[in-house]
Amino acid sequence: MARLAGVSISTVSRALRQPDIVSPDVRGRIDEAIARLSYRRNVVAGALASARGMTIGVIIPSIINSFFAATIEALEQGMAGSGYQLLLGNTGYSAETERQLVSSFLAWSPAAMVLTGRRHQSETVGALLSSQIPVLEMWELSDHPIDMIVGFSHRSVGQIVLQHLARRGARQLGFIGAYMDKDYRTADRRTGFVEAALQSGYDAPIEVHLPERASAIGGATGLKELLARNPGIDAVFCSNDMIALGALFEAGRLGLAVPGDLKICGFGDLEFAAACEPPLTTVRPPGREIGLQIAKLLRGRLEGTTDGGGSFDLGVELVPREST
Repeated sequence: MARLAGVSISTVSRALRQPDIVSPDVRGRIDEAIARLSYRRNVVAGALASARGMTIGVIIPSIINSFFAATIEALEQGMAGSGYQLLLGNTGYSAETERQLVSSFLAWSPAAMVLTGRRHQSETVGALLSSQIPVLEMWELSDHPIDMIVGFSHRSVGQIVLQHLARRGARQLGFIGAYMDKDYRTADRRTGFVEAALQSGYDAPIEVHLPERASAIGGATGLKELLARNPGIDAVFCSNDMIALGALFEAGRLGLAVPGDLKICGFGDLEFAAACEPPLTTVRPPGREIGLQIAKLLRGRLEGTTDGGGSFDLGVELVPREST
């Protein structure tokens, strides 16, 4: 192929791995040679030869969670044209499953690994450090990342919500969260909310912890339980917009005016948040921005233009709407 294209073998290799760094003229000649020879690249053989493949392992806790879907979509867009492909794994919020996936992915000599969160089993961290490849954690922050981490403080989310509800005149607070024993990011949002409430002079918020995944049905049953325990609650922070939506529905069934009788705030700024009635106040996480930042950092490391690590705080945005 190199002879037919009139270039060196190393130039062909660069064009296949990182087409953006090869001139359009040379890339055109190589593409023409590929077409004439009906060449199909053997990715496995390339990985064995170079001791590093052209895949990036990405491990998330849920493939149906729209938060992580937005990040993966942006990451794919940011890596477009690099020659690297994403290999996706789903942990179901299990640290042991994450360990198994990391072990399996590393056996394929990936170019880099992306994990969700900052908490991992020691065996997982050890395997990643031993691999000596770029490792990027996401959707959280840490002063001591494995290598690089991009995200925001979930505890600050709860603090921001408390400050907003206090400004809106909230007197008695409630919290509804789901999967608290498995999703520690949700637990962190709850902790930030409760701590900020106590520091601001509120009584401890009444809490309902749902055992299942976040859902509108869970939000409805959670609000019913909150009000049964304390009918005076006039402001509720829901750990997820789906829960907040169910709470809105239940408030309507109970004849409560939102926000007059009850203020409701969610997290996520899911698509329906601006369209429901009343529109939902929520906190918008930087889902797409996380994916794009990860792609920028990975490309810099993999293409040799940067070598730094560290923690990157992208912050969050409160989106006030009529529900508060």
